Amino acid sequence: MLVLRLLNVVAPAYFLCISLVTFVLQIFVFIPSMFRDPSTTPLFSPALLHGALFLFLSANALGNYVLVIQSSPEDLGKDLNLSKGAEVADWLDGSRSPGSALPSTHFCRLCARVTQRHDHHCFFTGNCIGSRNMRNFIMFCLYTSLACLDSLVAGMAYISATLSMSFEDPLAFLTLLPHSISQFFSGALLSSEMFVILMLYLWLGIGLACAGFCCHQMLLILRGQTRYQVRKGMVVRARPWRENLQEVFGKKWLLGLFIPVQNVESSYRRQKEK
Repeated sequence: MLVLRLLNVVAPAYFLCISLVTFVLQIFVFIPSMFRDPSTTPLFSPALLHGALFLFLSANALGNYVLVIQSSPEDLGKDLNLSKGAEVADWLDGSRSPGSALPSTHFCRLCARVTQRHDHHCFFTGNCIGSRNMRNFIMFCLYTSLACLDSLVAGMAYISATLSMSFEDPLAFLTLLPHSISQFFSGALLSSEMFVILMLYLWLGIGLACAGFCCHQMLLILRGQTRYQVRKGMVVRARPWRENLQEVFGKKWLLGLFIPVQNVESSYRRQKEK
């Protein structure tokens, strides 16, 4: 448990550090290097277009990241008046409280609260993912993946121009790291260039991981399931996939694709208001 709590603090700091390094490299290294092409007009130069795209992706990734943290799942334990006796032990075992009629609820040891439609605990946000912030979490994964892949392409263009090498051969990227390490220790490669090369592989790993995680979450949403339900083998009621999507993304789903907006209210809160 101590290791998990430490990871819950270190992982968000690691993500913010990687984001800051990516932003600095893009704004102060990659984008200025694109202004060297005099054949393009200033209005439609690759540097300005790429800069606008990167800022759009970064703003959405950071905006949804903040909304995931702010839109914390509700602590249903307060509303259910759970004591510190046997009922809390039932939550710790992953089962429902004896006096509760709410499905898909789970007690998170790290957050110390009971949440509805618990999916998983995200260490990079230090928060549980549930009914209130699922949409923002998926948008965060999507735009983080796109921002990393965008930085990967810009970094490869920068390395190609700096080291006068071509990536037309598919094996060129795979052999770039071992060749760069040997050149770095021989003194033929600068430390700044070696750092950019290491960041290329980091962006590739994060981008592919976020893209795969986003696709996996979308498949679960289409089936009306959460990761917690799949892990516990819970049977869910079959519903049309359109209803499952609307429950997570809401009716104004198109707006959430371009602007970081707060997720729809949970069904539990709507039940309480009624």
